[in-house]
Formats: sequence, C-alpha cells, structure tokens
Amino acid sequence: MSLKLDNLHKHYAETRAVDGVTVELAGGETLALLGPSGCGKSTLLRLIAGLEPVDRGNLYLDGEDITALSPQKRKFGMVFQDYALFPHLNVAQNIAFGLVELGWAKPAQRQRVAELLSLVGLKGFERRRVQQLSGGQQQRIALARALAPQPEVLLLDEPLSNLDLALRESLKLDLKELLDTLQISAIYVTHDQSEAFTLAERVAVMRHGRLEQVADRDHLFKHPRTVWIARFLGHKNLYTRVHSERARELPVPMPALLHSELVKLSGDLPAELRALRQTGQMCELELFVPSWGITLLWQGFARELPGGEVSPGKPVGLHVPEEAWVPLEEGT
Repeated sequence: MSLKLDNLHKHYAETRAVDGVTVELAGGETLALLGPSGCGKSTLLRLIAGLEPVDRGNLYLDGEDITALSPQKRKFGMVFQDYALFPHLNVAQNIAFGLVELGWAKPAQRQRVAELLSLVGLKGFERRRVQQLSGGQQQRIALARALAPQPEVLLLDEPLSNLDLALRESLKLDLKELLDTLQISAIYVTHDQSEAFTLAERVAVMRHGRLEQVADRDHLFKHPRTVWIARFLGHKNLYTRVHSERARELPVPMPALLHSELVKLSGDLPAELRALRQTGQMCELELFVPSWGITLLWQGFARELPGGEVSPGKPVGLHVPEEAWVPLEEGT
C-alpha cells in the first residue's frame, strides 16, 4: 500500500508544528522521520494516524483520499513511545483488543494472537499481566497489538526510546528483521540516527515542521544538503569559510563537507599533525593543512598510520580525492 502526504499543515496558535510536508511512502517500504525533539515528527505521525485533524493538505492511501477518515477506518497500526498497553488486560487481551473491536470471532482471535506471539518471540505469554513484563517485552506486545488487525501501514513513534542502550540495540535489529519479513509499509519516527539508518530504506530529515531532505540512507549520509543536516548527522569536518590569507581556492566552494574516511595519510598535500589521540587500535588525528587554511579530523586504525615517527608537530603528506568534498547549502 502506498501512502502520499500532500502539503500537510498543522498549526498551534503561532507554532507551525507541521509546515507543508509532502512525501510518498511506497508499498512495503520503511521510511524514517528523523529529527531533533520538537521538530514536529510525532505531530506529523498523529496527523497520518488521524489522531489530530489536518489544518490543510491531504493524505492518500493507494490514491484514495483518506484525510477525513476516522483513525479506525484508516487501517493503520500504531506503536506509541510509552506502548500504551492496557494494565487491566493480560497479554492476549491486549493483542486482541483491535480484533474485538472489529468483530473477529473468538477462535480467529486466539489463532491470530498465537501467530503474533510466535512472530515477536513471546510464545506462551498469553496469560501474563503486562505489569510482569520487561520493557523489551512490553515493546514486543505493543508491536503485536498494532499488527493484529493486519494494518495497511504501520506507524511507530520512537518505540525504543524508553529502553536501555543494550536492549535498544538488540531490539533494533529484531525490529528490522521483522519489518523485512512482513514487507509492510511503515513510518518510523526517531531522533536517533542509528535507528533511522538501520531500519529504513529512506530517511526524511525534519526540522521546524519541514522536511529538510528526503533520500535513501547512503545518499543522505554521503551527500547531506545543508550545513545543519551535516552537523545533525554527526559530520565533523564542516567548513563554512576559510580564514587564511594564504589559503588558495579549495576544490569546492564553501560551505562544504570533507569525508575524512576517503583521505589517505600518504600523498603530496602537506599537512601538520597537531594532535594524536589513540584508543586501542583506533586513532584520531587532528591535521592542519596550511595551503587550505583548514584543520581536519581523521579517524582510522593505527595500522593505517604512515611509517616512521608520528607525533604532534611532524609533517604528514595527505591524499584528498575530489570525491571526498561535498558542497553544502547554508541552511542554518
């Protein structure tokens, strides 16, 4: 099932929570909505689910306008940040809640619950109380409940954010495998770049209610559109201007990003090692390039260091291929 968002708007007084969002989700695709807290991504998900009315714009499911449909009629499943499980119901009753609302017969409910518990790795948990479950188990039950009515699109609002780091890493991979297996269309909201890049084929970066860039994950990381996106994704070698009377013209106009993983520590570009930090087999070098008037950070394995003494103050020859540079828009 394809889902199209066409120029969606949602304002609260003077706040533009969602400001003209247009994007399309292909059938079977997972799209990540990635952005900092308060950027509007959870509000956008609630508009898609029908939990908030749209001020302006339209939503289309396989070409059908669903903007005015109630949440129950949209056939979407949703997993909330706090899971929103019903404490007075056991696991089986939580998973079957939507099926009861839809009028499924009890034998069909039991079969579907058993299928989903097996799918999420919690077979035999039917009679457990949700209060007896760990955070990771609750997350799995919330996912099973969302999947129970066989939704057309699955919406996930930061479902791993309340878990500790080790469990989050484990469940992230489990969730990726599950989404690949089900081939269901899904939108995954997160502020975590690692989650977005692991789970989604495409990533939509959101800021101040707008989509700053929508691209497949590899292209987004290698070619962020703006300085802000590059900084948000964690790139370190960003240059908005060069302060040096001796600086010659760089290979690309400013602002620009330099992918240090493409820089080789052997070449004819003179540089000076300003600092060296080593942790185990990993090294970080701070290098100053006089002819360009810039400092760059290089990270890699100790075995990649050039032969001879490597210490602050020593010269290092660099090879910086043209493709290591990426021009950026200001976008600040």
